Amino acid sequence: MALSWNEIKNRAVQFSRAWQNESRERAEKDSFYNDFFHIFGISRRRVASFEEPVRKLNQQKGFIDLFWKGTLLVEHKSKGKNLETAYEQALDYLYGIPEHELPNYILVSDFEYFKLYDLEEKTQHQFHLSKLHENVRLFGFMAGYAKRSILKEQDPVNIEAAELMGKLHDQLQEIGYEGHPLEVFLVRLLFCLFAEDTGIFEKNTFRELIDQRSHEDGSDLGAWLAQLFQVLNTPPEKRLKSLDEQLQSFPYVNGKLFEEMLPISAFNPEMRTILLKCSQLNWGKISPAIFGSMFQSVMNPKERRNLGAHYTSEKNILRLIKPLFLDELHEEFQKIKSNKNKLLEFSKKLASLKFFDPACGCGNFLIITYRELRLLELEVLKELHSNGQLVTDIKQIIQVDVDQFYGIEYDEFPARIAEVALWLIDHQMNVLISETFGEYFARLPLRKSATIIHGNALQLSWNQIISPNELSFILGNPPFVGKKEQSKSQKEDMKLVFNKVKGAGVLDYVTAWYLKASQMIQNTKIKVGFVSTNSIAQGEQTGILWNELFTKYRIKIHFAHRTFQWKNEAKGNAAVHVVMIGFANFNTKNKLIFEYEDIKGEPLSKKVKNINPYLIEGEDLFIQHRRKPLCEVQEITYGSFALDDGNYTISKEEHNQILVMSPNTQKFLKPFIGGRELLRGIERYCIWLKDVSPNEIRKNKLIREKVERVKNWRAKSSRKNTQKLASTPSIFAEIRQPDTNYLAFPTVSSVNREYIPIAYLSPNVIASNQLYTISNAQIYDFGLLTSKMHMTWVKYVCGRLKSDFRYSSSVVYNNYPFPKEPSAKNQNKVEKCA
Repeated sequence: MALSWNEIKNRAVQFSRAWQNESRERAEKDSFYNDFFHIFGISRRRVASFEEPVRKLNQQKGFIDLFWKGTLLVEHKSKGKNLETAYEQALDYLYGIPEHELPNYILVSDFEYFKLYDLEEKTQHQFHLSKLHENVRLFGFMAGYAKRSILKEQDPVNIEAAELMGKLHDQLQEIGYEGHPLEVFLVRLLFCLFAEDTGIFEKNTFRELIDQRSHEDGSDLGAWLAQLFQVLNTPPEKRLKSLDEQLQSFPYVNGKLFEEMLPISAFNPEMRTILLKCSQLNWGKISPAIFGSMFQSVMNPKERRNLGAHYTSEKNILRLIKPLFLDELHEEFQKIKSNKNKLLEFSKKLASLKFFDPACGCGNFLIITYRELRLLELEVLKELHSNGQLVTDIKQIIQVDVDQFYGIEYDEFPARIAEVALWLIDHQMNVLISETFGEYFARLPLRKSATIIHGNALQLSWNQIISPNELSFILGNPPFVGKKEQSKSQKEDMKLVFNKVKGAGVLDYVTAWYLKASQMIQNTKIKVGFVSTNSIAQGEQTGILWNELFTKYRIKIHFAHRTFQWKNEAKGNAAVHVVMIGFANFNTKNKLIFEYEDIKGEPLSKKVKNINPYLIEGEDLFIQHRRKPLCEVQEITYGSFALDDGNYTISKEEHNQILVMSPNTQKFLKPFIGGRELLRGIERYCIWLKDVSPNEIRKNKLIREKVERVKNWRAKSSRKNTQKLASTPSIFAEIRQPDTNYLAFPTVSSVNREYIPIAYLSPNVIASNQLYTISNAQIYDFGLLTSKMHMTWVKYVCGRLKSDFRYSSSVVYNNYPFPKEPSAKNQNKVEKCA
């Protein structure tokens, strides 16, 4: 167990006094460093060796004065010698050290001065021996006090750790150690590795157990680990008196993490080496929030190629939790920070808040929320103890704990990771508060834990996991699955949740969490914040979902991030366009909309009176599906659908080749235009055989062969409707070609265009099903659809594909308020502009 900073400082003062007159390098160097390690409560013999042989850059053999693998390299000189020269000598040694054993720090000294180099942060500090106690926190890495830093979203330490764990996972799986035992086993190893570098275990005890006690062939390592897990689950007073001394030094962990009996794993030399390499990493620098999802990805070799792509970045989590609760808590703290009584009440309030993520994955949202809550609590404690009064028992002043957090996760492995990751972030925060108040604190044995349920959130009763009367906030990032991508079981989940809700079959999977949350928060002050695909605030889904939430459950939107690009820094990570919505069963005057001028950039926030389902300021209304236009205008329809396996739709090049081979085919070929062709000016053609007699088809060999291929392809289809169409192989599957001049525009077009491109075409040009068409259209109709007014309507009502406009006849066109009986003057004006 790590010493308190107060004790470490006292020992540093005593060390400085004892060694203030020493100058002989060879005579007293070893004793000097044995005493130095004692300052931090570490036995030097257990972690570091003197005169470690190494091959230098010039290939000559050298000896490192003191080497702690993976942590510290020391080069020592006699008093008055040049420390820069000593540092250069130390750098030469790095060449011959295996990569997984490379130190994070180099220390050079001449008894009188210390110079510490942080190789990761690229910083250096020099001070006199008499000032050691003032600089002792620089050596926090020796005492188990890991430096806290906000890690980059693709930090190399996290990735290297995940990759090593991935290799170990594969090896264990290959020998038949798989499924639930494998998942629990890896989670336990994760905890042990983290515990060793953060003061939960004594420094290097876990690595030494592997390195010193197990055979190099790994044959007995599984048995040693099984014994260790049993020890970690047993209180000291209940352990066998004859227990191995090295195992006896491990603390009692509890928390049910080591409770289950697992099959004993079998290791080989390579697996043992992998675990030793893992133990050389600095696990104190690994972020539980980031690493959890990376660790999950090691279970899937396909996902492992893109490590880091599947976690929710801290930046995006903060975008949600700040307006949901964090900003409000910080504002309250600032108002009361000078009032001790109110601060005490505020501290109790923080400890009373309860958070629930019903799609928690590896717990990213819960982890960051817990960290931010603990950081705020720390600010409160600083104010309460600002008079300089010594805190002698930290556990008496910390009230926020992991049992304030609840989650549901469909897969067991990430559920267990979430539980452990909350313990890990808890310990990191305990280390931080220990540094602040000078007294080391670790919550061992683990008496409390988060409640993470392994199960299907859409089939479980949320009220049985946590009572609505106790809950404060629901938050998270439920799965993004569109209606077409939903599995059979997911469709069943949707039917269960949206029982008797008309039109719910078109909804995204994420909407089920909105409905379940709305049901849970009835007549409470619970606030909800979810990340979602932007489709739930656009197009047809908006009217179906929000009509139900507003009308039946009296939901009010409190804040909203309009569409932005949800993308982490990980290489190859696909961009998703999302919104964030915060809502409750009560109203508030403090409503915020976060608008993104650049969907990849930062938002601008604005206070508004009301936020409607389209996430704009305005009344609570929604545009619903209409079969016919609201006004007396021409109906809109899709173009024709070939369903031809590419036989009837041809490029310009193939069109020209056909005419060379068979000139009499000209009458069967027509210009063909879809969304892509219209937007990019691409020339394309199709074979159009509507109203062509079978006899004419038989006479043309090229056409006859194409018809035969379409017939065979349709007949072999797994879809019955396609099989039926094999009886009419010469024509498109769906024919909706106008017989008059018509307007045509793409079903999907870029949001970057000021207007949706619209073409005015003759009936001789065949429109594909990637276009909408309006028959008998006049230039006046063209003018209305290309107007700024119509584009504004499109911008807010239209569905989206990512951020591109996905035009809809039933929602956008049929609900558009076309002018009724315009005057001749106004009609002429529109035609002139058009």
